Amino acid sequence: MSDSRRRPSEGASTLGSMTSTSTPTALRRLDTPIGRIEIVGDGAAVVALSIERDGMLPHDDLPELGDAVLDRAVSQLTEYFAGHRRDFDVPVNLAGTAFQLAVWEQLVDLEWGEVVSYGDLGRGTGRPTAGRAVGGAVGANPVPIIVPCHRVLGSDGTITGYSGGEGIPTKSWLLAHEGISHRVPKGYEAVPMFDLEAGAAESEAETARSEFAGSELAGSGAA
Repeated sequence: MSDSRRRPSEGASTLGSMTSTSTPTALRRLDTPIGRIEIVGDGAAVVALSIERDGMLPHDDLPELGDAVLDRAVSQLTEYFAGHRRDFDVPVNLAGTAFQLAVWEQLVDLEWGEVVSYGDLGRGTGRPTAGRAVGGAVGANPVPIIVPCHRVLGSDGTITGYSGGEGIPTKSWLLAHEGISHRVPKGYEAVPMFDLEAGAAESEAETARSEFAGSELAGSGAA
């Protein structure tokens, strides 16, 4: 995604605090391996992304209302979860405090498979000892996955938390999906690493088998 489309814009508060009492301009949902995802847009950009927790999303009471931006976001997220996409190219508009924006700017620059520690993010903002504040800013990211806060780990490679979906298990899934080695806290089980190339090959093979079966049925019907 180009810098002009991904850079956060400063505002008084984060859009991550949006609740079902707010009526979004545009709204789309999609099913994914980590649960349903809801994407909210303002007509020009993605402003929020939520991963369902305990079977619920913030705007479950509202019907979907798509637009070109959210339709593209849904398409790209579908490709990401299928293992066919490693970055995103959709407009994103974030609003937050100056400190949150400084942290999110660094998240935007993380590439597929790249990780950063909370300490590194603190140093990048000029506040190397602001670990708790950095963690709060990372957790307040209103557009996870697209702005990849799941690529932030503790200094020893351990997941220390995740505000999206079911928390640590969701983050472990995303990291494993990208082939990122990581540790989980005691009491959790890390998700096995995925072989995306093998998965993509199997997906293509299954598509080919389905198409072949369809042509066979069509041929037998014609006879």
